[in-house]
Amino acid sequence: MADLLHIDHVSKSFEQRKGDAHLVLDSIDLTLGEGEFVSLLGASGCGKSTLLRIVAGLEVPSDGVVWLDGHEIVAPGRDRGMVFQQYTLYPWLTAKRNVEFALVDTPKKERPEIAAEYLEVVGLSDFADHFPSQLSGGMQQRVAIARALALRPRVMLMDEPFGALDAQTRGLMQELLLSIWERDRLSVLFVTHDVEESLILSDRVCVLGARPGRVREIVNVDLPRPRVYELRDSAEFITLKHHVHSLIHDEAVKATGLGNVLARGGYS
Repeated sequence: MADLLHIDHVSKSFEQRKGDAHLVLDSIDLTLGEGEFVSLLGASGCGKSTLLRIVAGLEVPSDGVVWLDGHEIVAPGRDRGMVFQQYTLYPWLTAKRNVEFALVDTPKKERPEIAAEYLEVVGLSDFADHFPSQLSGGMQQRVAIARALALRPRVMLMDEPFGALDAQTRGLMQELLLSIWERDRLSVLFVTHDVEESLILSDRVCVLGARPGRVREIVNVDLPRPRVYELRDSAEFITLKHHVHSLIHDEAVKATGLGNVLARGGYS
């Protein structure tokens, strides 16, 4: 599998009020292949979203480079579609117009057809003329996904896109994303804090250590595709889930400094 994206020893520091630098990411080295689905997973504060924003061109790394198709990423671009946890829709525009709004570099006469195509992909053709306030949270996020897909990006960047949804809707959105990925073989870099979600969706899971974020382990998810809901009950899935949970737990204990307290209580 050819590498499409290379996060090349990227570090990120933020200046603090006293002039000190706070290191958030430390020498992250990670690749994303053509048509590959990779999740970033880690304890709260490990820099997952910061790393995704660097790939999106919304943040500048303090050190290192991000390469896409052999070109250095220095700014946002249409070659990357971004989906955030919040739906970021314009409330005064219909679903269809929200999708069209992203197509500023596309000839105006082509925009309605492209918007209609991707609303159909996410199952919202019948709601094209509805405003965001008339749509459920899951439906709003489907519009946001349609808008990102309409750009026909080289890479989809998704920052906990289902984090604000209830469990049932979240499961359905995971199934929808998998069906789109199977259809188009998208290259996806996906941030989540949900271990099950990362394993259901991904080819590989990059577990980041806590404060500063470093690559703790890259876990290969050798589970059959297409993935089905029942896969969660398989021995292979449960074994992987336990392993990844252990990694996250260890990093969370380090980050919070609760190791001695938990040891006294018999929990670690």
